[in-house]
Amino acid sequence: MKIDKIANNLAQSAVSEAATPWLDTLTIGEVLRQTAIRFREQDAVVFCSTGIRWSWLEFDLDVDRVARALLAIGLRRGDRFGVWATNVPEWVLLQFATARIGVILVTINPSYRTNELACALRQAGIRGLALIDSFKGTDYFSAVRELLPELTSHPPGMLASTEFPDLKWLITIRGDFTDGVISWETFLEGAESVSCEQLAAAEWEVMWTDAINIQFTSGTTGTPKGATLSHRNILLNAWYSGLCQKLTSLDRICIPVPLYHCFGCVLGSLCSVVHGAVMVFPSESFHAGATLQAIETECCTAVYGVPTMFIAMLEHAHYGERQLGSLRTGIMAGSPCPVELMKRVTCDMGASQLTIGYGQTEASPLITQTRADDSIELRVGTIGRPLPGVEVRIVDPATGCELADGQQGELCCRGHNVMLGYYKLPEKTAEAIDPEGWLRTGDLALRESNGYYRITGRLRDLIIRGGENISPREVEEVLYQHPAVQDVQIIGVPDRRFGEVVMAWIQLRGAATATEEDLTTFCKARMAYFKVPHFWKFVDAFPVTVTGKIQKFKMREISIEELGLQDVADIQTA
Repeated sequence: MKIDKIANNLAQSAVSEAATPWLDTLTIGEVLRQTAIRFREQDAVVFCSTGIRWSWLEFDLDVDRVARALLAIGLRRGDRFGVWATNVPEWVLLQFATARIGVILVTINPSYRTNELACALRQAGIRGLALIDSFKGTDYFSAVRELLPELTSHPPGMLASTEFPDLKWLITIRGDFTDGVISWETFLEGAESVSCEQLAAAEWEVMWTDAINIQFTSGTTGTPKGATLSHRNILLNAWYSGLCQKLTSLDRICIPVPLYHCFGCVLGSLCSVVHGAVMVFPSESFHAGATLQAIETECCTAVYGVPTMFIAMLEHAHYGERQLGSLRTGIMAGSPCPVELMKRVTCDMGASQLTIGYGQTEASPLITQTRADDSIELRVGTIGRPLPGVEVRIVDPATGCELADGQQGELCCRGHNVMLGYYKLPEKTAEAIDPEGWLRTGDLALRESNGYYRITGRLRDLIIRGGENISPREVEEVLYQHPAVQDVQIIGVPDRRFGEVVMAWIQLRGAATATEEDLTTFCKARMAYFKVPHFWKFVDAFPVTVTGKIQKFKMREISIEELGLQDVADIQTA
């Protein structure tokens, strides 16, 4: 019996990196069931903006109801179900309900426009889609009507679209939408037609090796691809990320990062389930003030975010008024984490055991992470060491030969975190994962003699000026030390003489002032001449994705146009 397997795994487990996790070889549904049994009346989920608060028992029962509703509309193991929404309560219910019956959850970026939604629907062969009404100026209902003019002539569940033949069901989580779409309430009513025995039978079919999530890559550099992840991929990532933070059922995790991304639904909600910690959602999308208030009112012990989120919190007008003494740990990840920012969060904000995580969607997502009890030097200056069960090596990008400590090369990983592949894209999968199972990250890094790693740049981000290789990361770290600089991004722009030259986009701190001459002098005193930015641009914000990742390709496009470098950019190179 599966329940016997759960009991045996729990009895053999210990909170140690060397021990086999109690959840290994279990499905997400089984893990949630066990957590609900162990921590029945304790808080499980809190949505601050709506006042919703579930205990583990209540959450598990509601997940059952949603799972039965999914079965009622004909979804079965292996079918794909999409969620196009912000951090709303229904998102979390659908995450665990789909996993309970083996339906593959397709997470869709809330900022997607119509053509991007079409790409996701088509690529993943989505059978059902749950959506909200709108987000940041995007009218979701209008997008659906544009893509599916057949909705007006077909009843719910009977959609026959020539462009999206797999799609049959649309469910509106929020807002009124008729024309072949059912409401969330109507959807839930269908659960009454499915018995507990039928649900149990569906659960029994699910295997821990099954694909369960399709996570589209962020799209900061090109067309998104659907990274397909298994129960084991993301359960073990959730377990070890929490272990690195020393999480227990007494912890409360503030999750302002979006659920559609692995940061939110793996390191956030799933990590909470595997450790019995409370998941606290401050708002539907990131707001610095709401996040600070949630930490204070819910006594959060951990907080997650990308660097731009932490900067926004530290610079918020009411930051100094908030009582953040409950904070202990958390994760800063998603993009390179500036050393100076990490120091401010650990010292000023009080998250003294904050960890840095490094990875990508294709790695479920973490590859390395610092540990809560690492020295401050390691936690602010490295991306940590590999998660248990994950191998990491640094290789020469040209030859594939492994490099020694201290040598820069491409970071590759192999282990339980590596995705099953890109959904229905075998050629792209073969480009990313070699026959021996090594995932190529595209990131440049080096391993120090103590086994910790440092990211030094990206293969595609590397600036080559007259034959000299320049890491944008290195220039950024120098400029972060300037007292007037709040945030900085370094890119390369085309140059007729040198091929490329360095450009800096600068966001100044508050009322601070600095000129190009000031910053040039500052850099010249701290780095080789060829690394000093040739162009400067002062901005209030950077182009970013919904997860807060900087879109450097957009910055380059804007800069080329503003500087009149279109003809130089068009010069072909070998």
